[in-house]
Amino acid sequence: MIDNVSSPQIVERKVWSILGLPFDEVNLEDSVEHLYQDIERSNKCFLSTPNLNFAITTQSDDAFFQSVIDSDLSVADGMPLIWVAKLLGIPLTERVAGSTLFEQLSQRQKHDKKIRVFFFGGQAGIAEIAHHNLNATSQGMMSCGYYEPGFGSVDDMSSTKIITMINTAAPDFLVVALGAKKGQQWIQYNRDKLNASVISHLGAVINFVAGHIERAPQLWQQLGLEWLWRIKQEPELWKRYFFDGLGFCTLLILKILPLAIYDRWLKRTADYIQYADMTVIHSESTVITLSGSLHHEQLNNIKQAFSDVLLQNCRLNVELDFEQVVYIDSAFIATLLLFQRYLSEQGCQLYLSHLPCRIKRLLDLHNVLTRFQIR
Repeated sequence: MIDNVSSPQIVERKVWSILGLPFDEVNLEDSVEHLYQDIERSNKCFLSTPNLNFAITTQSDDAFFQSVIDSDLSVADGMPLIWVAKLLGIPLTERVAGSTLFEQLSQRQKHDKKIRVFFFGGQAGIAEIAHHNLNATSQGMMSCGYYEPGFGSVDDMSSTKIITMINTAAPDFLVVALGAKKGQQWIQYNRDKLNASVISHLGAVINFVAGHIERAPQLWQQLGLEWLWRIKQEPELWKRYFFDGLGFCTLLILKILPLAIYDRWLKRTADYIQYADMTVIHSESTVITLSGSLHHEQLNNIKQAFSDVLLQNCRLNVELDFEQVVYIDSAFIATLLLFQRYLSEQGCQLYLSHLPCRIKRLLDLHNVLTRFQIR
């Protein structure tokens, strides 16, 4: 059974789905405080910072997608994601860049002791430079070690010797830089063996701290042109940004704009204000019958019921019956993704049954229909 620490997160986390990925409703200040408190209390936090490249790549890479679902804090590190949120009426108003998060913690002066950082990965020689630069310049952080594993497999980078070396250094914050897909995979593979409170793939951070590349000026970041600045310094990135741009345009035409129109229309109907309700029946499997309009303003009871099912479930599969549901929003969908994650950790399967056509269409336009088992 899932532990009592994990399952209540489904109640505590305010999450929204954008392009099929869950994002926490937090700004930069909230995120910094969240990480700081996790370090102070020695809580485990897998931080993911999805940007447009994450959103595009996860369309075709299930393991990469799952790494975001399994994160304890997921923040929108990309202006296109914030633009989509604004278009869809989702309250993510501020980009939270992983580099800025790290910088804010590095400059923080309120804590009694410095945050211990370990750099894992990066180009040859860069982690060592970042190690020395951080110790020479940071007010709130100190580097307690670094390791450059080269270009081997995730398995090669996960030996007992390497994990022991990292744990012996006793970092509070483990910064991974192996390329986004491999970095997320390495964290997923090793997170239960690592003692660091915060673990995150922040590939650019090592380069910034080392002075290997410069961050884009603030105005460029606000205008969503940081990609252009990156290409100026790292020309080989042009191909990635080009294909990400094509993928985004495709999603914009096929998913985002149709969703914006359809969702606005549904919110103007009487169905949107229907009361949300649910009943739970335990037998050979747990059957949850949902009804009404399932949106963020009416989710508290449903989240609590999901949490109760997780805590009480004795390895039973769960079926959600949608026959009487008339509307779902991005917040409900993100909560559903987390619910499925926790059930999977229990060894259980989530099934969605009796989906009305409009609910299927909403799931499809939110880019998550294929993420669930449909009956």
